[in-house]
Amino acid sequence: MNFPLKQPSQIALIVSLVLGLSACNDAQETVNTSTADQPQVASEPKIDSAAAITFINQAEADLAALSVEANRAEWIYSNFITDDTAALSAAMGEKITSTSVRYATEAAKYADVALDAVNSRKLNSLRSSLVLPAPLDPAKNAELASIASKLNGLYGKGKYCFADGRCLTQPELSNLMAESKDPAVLLEAWQGWREIAKPMRPLFEREVELANEGAKDLGYTDLSELWRSQYDMKPDEFSAELDRLWDQIKPLYDSLHCYVRGELNEQYGDDVAPKTGPIPAHLLGNMWAQQWGTIYNSVAPENADPGYNVTELLAQNDYDEIKMVEQAEGFFTSLGFDELPESFWRRSLFVQPQDRDVVCHASAWDLDNLDDIRIKMCIQKSAEDFTVIHHELGHNFYQRAYKNQPFIFKNSANDGFHEAIGDTIALSITPKYLQKIGLLATVPDASKDIGLLLRQALDKIAFMPFGLMIDQWRWQVFNGTIKPEQYNQAWWDLREKYQGVKAPIARTEADFDPGAKYHVPGNVPYTRYFLAHVLQFQFHKALCDIAGDTGPVHRCSIYGNKAAGAKLNEMLEMGASQPWPEALNVVTGTKQMDAKAVLDYFAPLQVWLDEQNNEANRQCGW
Repeated sequence: MNFPLKQPSQIALIVSLVLGLSACNDAQETVNTSTADQPQVASEPKIDSAAAITFINQAEADLAALSVEANRAEWIYSNFITDDTAALSAAMGEKITSTSVRYATEAAKYADVALDAVNSRKLNSLRSSLVLPAPLDPAKNAELASIASKLNGLYGKGKYCFADGRCLTQPELSNLMAESKDPAVLLEAWQGWREIAKPMRPLFEREVELANEGAKDLGYTDLSELWRSQYDMKPDEFSAELDRLWDQIKPLYDSLHCYVRGELNEQYGDDVAPKTGPIPAHLLGNMWAQQWGTIYNSVAPENADPGYNVTELLAQNDYDEIKMVEQAEGFFTSLGFDELPESFWRRSLFVQPQDRDVVCHASAWDLDNLDDIRIKMCIQKSAEDFTVIHHELGHNFYQRAYKNQPFIFKNSANDGFHEAIGDTIALSITPKYLQKIGLLATVPDASKDIGLLLRQALDKIAFMPFGLMIDQWRWQVFNGTIKPEQYNQAWWDLREKYQGVKAPIARTEADFDPGAKYHVPGNVPYTRYFLAHVLQFQFHKALCDIAGDTGPVHRCSIYGNKAAGAKLNEMLEMGASQPWPEALNVVTGTKQMDAKAVLDYFAPLQVWLDEQNNEANRQCGW
C-alpha cells in the first residue's frame, strides 16, 4: 500500500496557512500634539487576552476563506499538471506561506497571555502547525513556493522508459514490481524510478535552507523542532515516545525479517538474496520495500492458502473502480455514518486519465471544510487498492465528522489519528466480512489463521520501521546532523538500521533516493503513518470489545455494529479540539498509545515465526 494522504485542506496546505493574521501588523506612529516639542512615540499594539481573542477570531475567519481557494488551486494542479496550473499552484503557495508566516509571527506575540483552554489551544495551533514555513522575506517566500511546486511536478510527471519503448508511471512500475519474480526486471524498475529523483536534490537542499530560516523566524531552533512540537508534548518527549513504541514492536519485526530473508534466500539463492545481513530492497515486492504483502505467495507456509484471493474475488463479482468505492462506503454506513454526498461521486478522480498527467498518489480531500469531500486515486482493481480505498474514505468520514468544529479544530487529534481511522476499518476486512458482503462463500477455519496473519504482517509490521525512519532522516537533515553531501548515504544507513534493507546496487551522492518517495518532495510529514500503525490496532481492539466480540482479535470485524460506530464517531467529532490523549481515551479508555494491541493481534504468528526460524537454524538480525 502506497500510503497516501496529502490533505491540502487541513494538514499540508491550510494548516500551513493557519498561522497568524496580522491583526496588528505594523506599529502605528502617533504624535501627542499637546506640546509642540513632544517627541513622537510609536504605540505598541496591546498584548492582552481581549486582543489575543480578537486576533484569533480574525485569523480563523480569514484562513477558513483562504483554505477553499487554496484547496481548489491544488486540486486543479494535481489533476491537470501543466506549466499554467503549476504557475497558479506556485502563486497560491506563495500567498499561503506568506500569510502563514505573518500569522505565526503575530500569534507568537500572545504566547504568554493567559487565555481560556479553547483559545489557548487555537493560539498554539496558529503558531506551531506550519509544515513548510517560509522566511519573512517576500522574495524567499516566492522562491520556496516555486520550489515546492516544482518538486511536486517532478514526482507527478515521473516515468521510466524501458528499452522496448514502454514508458511506465509510478503506479505501473509498482504493479510490475509486485508481479514480477525476475530479479533483473525488478532491479531495472527499481533503479529506473529513482532516476526521476536526481533533479530534485538541489531543489530539496535549498528548500530545507529556506524552511529552516522560516522556522527560526517563528522562534524554533529548526524545522525538526517545529514538526515535533505538534503532538501535545515537548519535542524531545515526543521523540522518546516514538522510541518507546518501536522498542515494543521491534522483536516481532525482527522475527518477520528473519523469516522473510530466509525464504527469499531459498527462492533466489545467495547471489541475489544473501541468507544473512540486510535484504536487497528490490526483492520485497514494493517500490520502496515499505510493505511486503505482494511477495506473500513466495514466503507463505504450506497449506496456509485460505482458499481465496481478494483480487480474484473482485473480478469474479464484477467489481469495477466505482463499485469498489461503493463497497468501502458501505462499511462506514453499516456503522451508522451517513452516505457520502452526491458531489463526492461527481468530483472525485477514480481512474487514471489517458489524456493528461495527474498525481496518482492516493489522497483524500476536503475542499470547502463542510461537505465537498473527495478522493483522488488511480484505482487498480486489486486487493491492495480495495484496502487503500477504505483508508482514504476514513479520512473523508473523519473530515465530515468534525465539520461543525471551529476551523482551527477541523483536523484530527494528531495526524496519526487521521491515518489510523481508515486502517482501523480495514482491519475488519476479515473473511467474516467478505462473507457478509457476498464476496466469499465460506469462512476458513482457524487453521488458516497463520497464513492470514502473515499476509497482514507483511504489510503492517514490515511497514513500521519504514514509517519511522523517513522522518528520522528528515529531522536530522533539518537540524544539520545530516549534511547535504551525506543525504543518500544517511538515507541508506537509516534504512539498514531500522529496516534491515539495503540498496540492490551501489548508490552515490549523485543519487537522491529519498526523492523517489512521494512524501519527501511533497513535504508530507511521515511519522503519522507509524503512529497510525500503532493506533489502528489499539482502536480495533477497543472497538471489538465495544462490539462484544469475544473471539481472537485478528478474527473480529465490527462491520454492521452501530455501538462501535457511535463510539468511533464520538471521537471523530472532537476533531483537534482536545489534546490527543483525551480523544484516545474516548475509544480506548486510556490516554497512552500502546503497541501491546499490535502484539496481541499477531501473537499466534510471533510464536510460529520463531518456531520456523529456529527449525531452519537461521541467524537472525543484520
